Amino acid sequence: MNKLKALQNKIDVEFENINLLKEALTHRSYPNENNSWPYRNNERLEFLGDAVLELTVTDYLFSNFAGKEEGELTIYRAAIVNTKSLFSTAGEMGLDEEILMSRGEKKDFAGKARESISANAVEALIGAVYLDQGYKTARDFIIKHVIEPRLDEIKERGGKDAKSLVQEHAQSEYKLTPTYKILDESGPAHQREFKVGLFFDDTLKAQGVGKSKQEAETKAAENFLEER
Repeated sequence: MNKLKALQNKIDVEFENINLLKEALTHRSYPNENNSWPYRNNERLEFLGDAVLELTVTDYLFSNFAGKEEGELTIYRAAIVNTKSLFSTAGEMGLDEEILMSRGEKKDFAGKARESISANAVEALIGAVYLDQGYKTARDFIIKHVIEPRLDEIKERGGKDAKSLVQEHAQSEYKLTPTYKILDESGPAHQREFKVGLFFDDTLKAQGVGKSKQEAETKAAENFLEER
């Protein structure tokens, strides 16, 4: 059984157009080193898959967590669609082992780079499934492989707001308290817009924009959780 067939069996999707799966597995470095490779890299599929993923997760949470307010649902969504979560999904499916990369990229395929490339490939795969078999199949795929394995984790969050979660993470992992600093203010006095940075010591970890300092801080925390 070839690798593509084995991967399709594992994810419970049999592609009608196998070329879409090949494209989803093609990191941008691979065609540069393999001029005869007839498929484009997976970044366009990643762009599409990201939108399908966001819609599906949002719809699922809205439908299944009727007692939760918008802020809590945002935190739950961040727990599902962040890079770390999608990296776990890639590992569970064996997807990270099938990504086509250049020799140099493969040599450095570790740590944050591995997480990011693998997470992007999951989004590209979602885009490929959507194009090949439509939204329902893509939605079923996302629920089974991305959402359901994370449900226990998001329930453990217990509706904690983003800033509380960031503070817990910073104290647990780095033994420090995160700080928020205003990076920019713009707009007239009655319609100010604030850009705030989230810092661990002097290291900028994320940014957020809002109509108040509090809103911008919350957005920075949410952005950090989504990228973590």
